[in-house]
Amino acid sequence: MSYLLALDQGTTSSRALVFDAAGELHGLAQREFAQIYPRAGWVEHDPLQLLDSQLETARDALRTAGIEAGRVAAIGITNQRETCLLWERSSGRPCGNALVWQDRRTAEACARLAADGAEALVSERAGLLLDPYFSASKLQWLLDADPDLRRRAGRGELAFGTIDSWLVWHLSEGRRHVTDATNASRTALFDIRRGCWDEDLLALWNIPHEVLPEVVDSSGVCAETTAFGAALPIAGIAGDQQAALFGQACFAPGMAKCTYGTGCFLLMATGREAPRSTHRLLTTIATRIGGETTYALEGSVFMGGATVQWLRDGLGMIDTAAEIEALAATVADSDGVVLVPAFAGLGAPYWDAHARGLLIGMTRGTTRAHVARAALEAIALQVADVATAMAADSGTALAELRVDGGASANDLLMQIQSDILATPLLRPHMVESTAHGAALLAGLGVGLYPDRAAAAAAWRAERRFTPAADAAAIAALRARWGRAVDRARAWDEPPCA
Repeated sequence: MSYLLALDQGTTSSRALVFDAAGELHGLAQREFAQIYPRAGWVEHDPLQLLDSQLETARDALRTAGIEAGRVAAIGITNQRETCLLWERSSGRPCGNALVWQDRRTAEACARLAADGAEALVSERAGLLLDPYFSASKLQWLLDADPDLRRRAGRGELAFGTIDSWLVWHLSEGRRHVTDATNASRTALFDIRRGCWDEDLLALWNIPHEVLPEVVDSSGVCAETTAFGAALPIAGIAGDQQAALFGQACFAPGMAKCTYGTGCFLLMATGREAPRSTHRLLTTIATRIGGETTYALEGSVFMGGATVQWLRDGLGMIDTAAEIEALAATVADSDGVVLVPAFAGLGAPYWDAHARGLLIGMTRGTTRAHVARAALEAIALQVADVATAMAADSGTALAELRVDGGASANDLLMQIQSDILATPLLRPHMVESTAHGAALLAGLGVGLYPDRAAAAAAWRAERRFTPAADAAAIAALRARWGRAVDRARAWDEPPCA
């Protein structure tokens, strides 16, 4: 039997999973790594810690599965997409910490470009908006913060990449500097329709072409590694949300999935069409396979499972994330309490880098159970805002939503989500859709599967959640949420000169 090794480099941990060709999981390992907060709104990762933890988990997952490396047909990589860094080509040493997708230090730079009318170019070419979320402003900041780095970048001495590029560089011992089309599409430097780095976008951000990686297909052998004791092909790369879309077998236009991880990410497949959103969603590359590009509409919520982590780590209200379901279930509703978890601003459809977290509606009767319930409702309400915008853009309401990610195991959250959306939710038996999608892309890339339909044949639903709430109560909940969001917006915006 052939096996597939998926490297899943996330925001708070590195994971590795071993699947067989039928999609069954045989081994899993996970290592958390440090979150670095140098200043308010800044979020960084140590690139060497990312690399070491990913290598360690891969070896541990193979050991847990009892699989020799030689039995692995291919490696697939999936990653936190917009997190990026610079490193030296000669040594492979990072030039500093990676700037994480949650980092907001470039909010003012993005606002200035937006005021100058540059967002139309970014939207037209890259399918994105002017927001610190994306990689281009982070790379510009890294180069502007150190004139020596900018000079060295222009001489071709430095390499830029999202985390997939960083991993492939080291796995291939510096032989390959690549990224796939899905990750490239998240940089705000890539023309998603022409499929190439865009000179106008590079000029907008003052980025030298010499630092950029080669863009490869999401499926197909792009490098080889001997890091695990045998020569193994790296044959699949996709950003985490595109990998999950593939793992959920959402291929036909209109099919959609939502991943509930650190953030929440709702993607709807649009096939070969790259629609232009009029409701501040993103148009992104879903896959590029055999040179053929497919697209998706996307709405990104910054604080999903991270909201529960805040209750655990920031407030000490729960000891483990899993406790929130039982605590929130002790009350029938949040009793008017609303939490807007805009700790890193608001993502789609607001794109407000200056919004900040808000907890409102409390009375003397408010308990931690009501706050816990409000936290789950906040996750579901943010996703519902994205779904409303997506229906307006596509002209079609969601017929069903496939769900995955760690928080999708929370039955109460999934029922709340189904009630608020008035839409059935399907949770698959393999909730590791992101890693499984990367594995499937790798298997497709080495011919283990003849086509994408064969790769996804193992998908099946484990549970279906159907709407059961009173429509008037949901309307009141959404109206209350809208008022709270309005109060949270622009909170940290600097005063006018």
